[in-house]
Amino acid sequence: MAEARILLIDDDPDFVDATLTVLESVPYEVLVAYDGDEGLVKVREERPDLVLLDIIMPTQDGFHVCEKLKSDPELWSIPVIMLTARHYLEDEEMTAKHADQFVSYVVKPFVVRELVQEVRKVLSANS
Repeated sequence: MAEARILLIDDDPDFVDATLTVLESVPYEVLVAYDGDEGLVKVREERPDLVLLDIIMPTQDGFHVCEKLKSDPELWSIPVIMLTARHYLEDEEMTAKHADQFVSYVVKPFVVRELVQEVRKVLSANS
């Protein structure tokens, strides 16, 4: 039985496959969306316990998706962990503008143990 349901929103199929393997072994139930628009539809339909959200994606970037989730009265409480390449965190203005919309971030490429620890930490804080 899955510990929690996670929605992974990322446009890189190889990254998605690798992350699915890691998270499903915990075991978490992992749902996938490959762009921002699909991610918004799935989060509304599936109401996951956590969203893992890439920043750079087609249709809508992660910051815009997160902004929409956090402004929706039915979805605002779902925690979001941003997935990003380190150089996007160095854009201090953008990170500061959106920092109150996500609970944490994981830098890609990530260490498996660190991703699992961060997911567990956020899920336990929100249970």
